Amino acid sequence: MVENAEQPAYPVGLRLAGRRVVVIGGGQVAQRRLPALIAAGADITLVSPSATPSVEAMAEAGEIRWERRRYKEGDLADTWYVLVATTDPEANACASAEAERTRTWCVRADDADAATAWTPATGRIEGVTVAVLTGTDPRRSAAVRDAIVEGLRDGTLTAPQHRARAPFVALVGGGPGDPDLITVRGRRLLAEADVVIADRLGPRDLLDELPPHVEVIDAAKIPYGRFMAQEAINNALIDHAKRGRSVVRLKGGDPFVFGRGMEEAQALAEAGIACTVVPGISSSISVPGAAGIPVTHRGVAHEFTVVSGHVAPDDPRSLVDWASLARLRGTLVILMGVDKIGKIAEALIAHGKDPETPLALVQEGTTAAQRRVDATLATVAETVRAQDVRPPAVIVVGEVVREAPDKHAG
Repeated sequence: MVENAEQPAYPVGLRLAGRRVVVIGGGQVAQRRLPALIAAGADITLVSPSATPSVEAMAEAGEIRWERRRYKEGDLADTWYVLVATTDPEANACASAEAERTRTWCVRADDADAATAWTPATGRIEGVTVAVLTGTDPRRSAAVRDAIVEGLRDGTLTAPQHRARAPFVALVGGGPGDPDLITVRGRRLLAEADVVIADRLGPRDLLDELPPHVEVIDAAKIPYGRFMAQEAINNALIDHAKRGRSVVRLKGGDPFVFGRGMEEAQALAEAGIACTVVPGISSSISVPGAAGIPVTHRGVAHEFTVVSGHVAPDDPRSLVDWASLARLRGTLVILMGVDKIGKIAEALIAHGKDPETPLALVQEGTTAAQRRVDATLATVAETVRAQDVRPPAVIVVGEVVREAPDKHAG
């Protein structure tokens, strides 16, 4: 038995696939530890007269072999690794002594100082295994493990890959504008990127957090101004990915909600490049919410419809059935429609919508520059001119505009 337990443990990753592992005891400790051993591909034998229902289910599924009896001398023959976790101190000591004689690494759930191996607090994320040992203080190990895994998950702790990798692109929805509203996975992929191709409507503050080596390409499509053609964006994604770089296409909102994300995914597929899509919080629901407008509300709206207003209703390119929308009783959310809202309002009124239907325009939603301008279908065109409302702005049409969080307070 190791006498000096104060010396630091030597960390190592055991490759147990196909190798015999014995677990003695079928209680809660075994229940927690067995899944990782199974995932490692170990050839597991459980020795215990009883087991928890979860452990029993593992045996019934054929993931482990269960010998329903107490430990006996010789159970550790030809064993690479043993976990001793019974409530019988004598059995634990005997099994530990056999492990010492047979030179089998032994974990003792009841007495860490008597063990020849310690189980680290382990976490896994995107192919990385984090294992933390703090001697005989498992709670601290777990706390450090959780901090590292969470940092890798949310991108606050960066660990870029340096070995050659297959071409890869992530289409990341950045949310409505507030950098805190990007998803955890999106932020992590952004932190690992070598190249970021960003839209104007993406969360720009996140770009300031990128390391100096990251190449940022401006793919802004500014209305009536300079723009990067979609074909050029597709080519840039493909070119950088083929050079082995980690590429993130950072888009505002969600990649597949009026974001042309599918066009990019299709172009990447044709080029044989792997692509993952990270959904984002769409401005169609988040921006109204940030302005205190629910897109649905009990007794007011049982539906909401999201449409693009980038072309006018009388434009032959329009795919929107404005006549049907005018008949709906729910909420209408219009994206990219600020400069066309006058004609949109006229079309809705012409198809029967009440001219006094309330409407709100929320400009720069979820950012420090957010502002809300209220109007009706009859007055919106003049209001937009008078108030100088500019894109990006989300337009909400319907009775929900009259609602407010404190309306029924008191």
